[in-house]
This record gives sequence, structure tokens and C-alpha cells, in this order.
Amino acid sequence: MKTNKILVPIDFSDQSLIALSQSYNLAKKIDAEIILLYVIEEVTPMIKRFYKELEGIHDAVLSNLKNLAEEKSKESGLKIDVEITEGKIYSKIIEVAKKLDVTFIIMGTRGREGSKFIGSNANKVVKTAPCPVITIKGKMHNQGCERIVLPLDLTKETRDKVDQAIMFAKLFKAEIYIISILLTGKEDVVNKLKDQLVIVRQHIERENVQCTAEIIKILKSEESLSNAVIKYAEKINADLIMIMTQQENEIKQLFIGSKAKEIIKNSEIPVLSIKPLSLNRIEIS
Repeated sequence: MKTNKILVPIDFSDQSLIALSQSYNLAKKIDAEIILLYVIEEVTPMIKRFYKELEGIHDAVLSNLKNLAEEKSKESGLKIDVEITEGKIYSKIIEVAKKLDVTFIIMGTRGREGSKFIGSNANKVVKTAPCPVITIKGKMHNQGCERIVLPLDLTKETRDKVDQAIMFAKLFKAEIYIISILLTGKEDVVNKLKDQLVIVRQHIERENVQCTAEIIKILKSEESLSNAVIKYAEKINADLIMIMTQQENEIKQLFIGSKAKEIIKNSEIPVLSIKPLSLNRIEIS
């Protein structure tokens, strides 16, 4: 059996340290070790000629990273290793994730001014990662995971998405809140969604996972799909929003591209971005 690993990119900002602390519960649930990754931003050969202290910076960062790993290992009781590399932030995160065959990436998306993980780096990691990615924006988070929000539409990937949510919910003994956002009042679409939600809820409950299902109607002119999801998650004090990152085509391509980015960018609640079958890589003893 392979060892589960959680990769946590670190830039020593408050937000990256919050992401690290949020990794502890998951690491304990799946018996994983944590790897802290620091990426020294790409330095051109021309700059290197005049940057004689680069090697000294590398050693200083590595020393700080090892000290952080030792401190947090004592704090959490978990095994924590370190990696340091040089290059473009998002590409090196992906490269290390593939090299180490990690099970999850957990990263902050908002930190102090100057944090490396703001904006496009997080989006590119979510888009190209070989594993599920949990992005952490907010400052205050619940311990554990009791409530998972799962937005659904009418796509062929729904069964896979639901089964992965069930797997994650069982890890934490969490309740799943499935929601569908409606921009239309067409009777056939509404009835199809209602029928689907009943089927999905029954499927989840047969797996001995608690489930709530709800349809939320919004006016396109008043509110975006992503904001409706976030507002619902905040209303129920959710611990996690779970989205899929591949295309979903049936109803105005929900939760892809800009919609997924909006949820990741604006949600103060952690967001788990997955691809089809990606959670099946977790080894559970």
C-alpha cells in the first residue's frame, strides 16, 4: 500500500500557515504524512550572475522550513517533511505533487499582501493538479468537517461526484447538503431536478450518510450561481464546499471556468476541487 501524502505549499504567510493547520485533521483521518513545499520563484540566468547570495537564501529558507516542520510536528503529532525547489510557483507545485504521488494538496489562496498563492497560482494548481485540491481563504474555520455542501446539476458526472462526496463524508462522519441552483422556471427542468435530488438523497442515505436536499431559485439579474452556493454554505455553517473542475454542460455549464474560480476566490469556507474518480486514490487501512 502506498503512503498517503498531503502537500502544503508554504510561503510563511499567515494564510499558508492556516492552510497547514487545516491539514491536520485530514492527515489523521487518512493516516497521511504532510510535506511542506517552499518554491523559490524563478530567477533568470542573467540575475543569477549578480545574485551570489541565492545559495545562502536557499539554505536560510530550508533551515526555516525544517524548523517549522519540527515545531508543527510536535504540535500535531504528525510526520512532517519538507521540500524546497526553484521555478514558477504553480508548475513546481504540480511537479512535486506528481513526483511524490500526493493524495491531496491543501493551500491558502489569500494571505498577507505579497503572498505567492493569491489568484492565478491557486487557479492553475486547481486546474492542473493530479489530485484533489483544498483551497483555504478564510481566517476562521471549524475544527473537523461536519457539513459538506455539494452543488449538483443534471450532468453525467453526477453519480461519480456524489460517490466521492460520500467517501469524504464517511471519513469525517459528515452530513451532505446537496443543492441545485435554478435560473429557470421551466417546468420540465424543475421536475427533472426534483426527481434527481430525491434519487441522489436516497442513494446517499443508503450509504448511511445523513443528507439534506434543496433547490434554490435565483434571478440571473440579481445574483450569480457561485454567490448563491457560497451564501447557502454560510447559512448552514458548512465546513467544506465540494466542486468538480471538469466541464458540466447540461444547465449553462455550472461550476466550471469562471464559476469555479469565483467560488474558490470568494468563499471563506474551504473548497475541495476534485476531478472524476480522484478520491479513489486514497488508501484507507
